[in-house]
Amino acid sequence: MSTAASLEEALALALKLAPKERLQLIEQVASSIEREIAVVPSDENQPEEHWGRNLLRLLDELGPIEMKYPEIEDPVEWVRQIRRDERKQRLGDLDEEE
Repeated sequence: MSTAASLEEALALALKLAPKERLQLIEQVASSIEREIAVVPSDENQPEEHWGRNLLRLLDELGPIEMKYPEIEDPVEWVRQIRRDERKQRLGDLDEEE
């Protein structure tokens, strides 16, 4: 018998119970889960890796990022150029008429 079929049968039997008995069943299932979680060893003993190392590893996995206008070294000017490009793309030649 497959697990899915036995689960369906168990659910069908559980739904036939009176509301008070269903509540007791739910409590029993929840407490069994709590016991299993308490038994599972936690990873708290192992020091967590710094978020910066995780970020660097992710960036390494992504590979090089191609930037627009790498020749612009000033970050403020770079953002202004990107905004000019986006505005020109949205408005077309309308922006130049002002």
